[in-house]
Amino acid sequence: MATTKIKKGDSVKVIAGKDKGKEGKVISVSNGKVLVEGVNTITKHSKASQANPKGGIIHQEAPIDASNVMYVHKGKTTRIGFTTVDGKNGQKKVRVAKATGDIID
Repeated sequence: MATTKIKKGDSVKVIAGKDKGKEGKVISVSNGKVLVEGVNTITKHSKASQANPKGGIIHQEAPIDASNVMYVHKGKTTRIGFTTVDGKNGQKKVRVAKATGDIID
């Protein structure tokens, strides 16, 4: 699979779906899906267990497709590109905000 442009800890905005317009921080990324805090929450019925003695209804986030979120840079949404910069160990691939040209990481 290609390198993902969204990474854990990034601030993103949902651009499609029932939570369109919401912003949040990425909790995890896997297989083209992202888990964003406070977005796409579901109710899950859990049986009583050692970890959760009471059981009951749990509210948690469900993954959404990475194509439905957009990176937020300085308060504005932007696409992400890649470029190489010279470092002490040769060339390094870095993410770049397309709107401003700023290096993200």
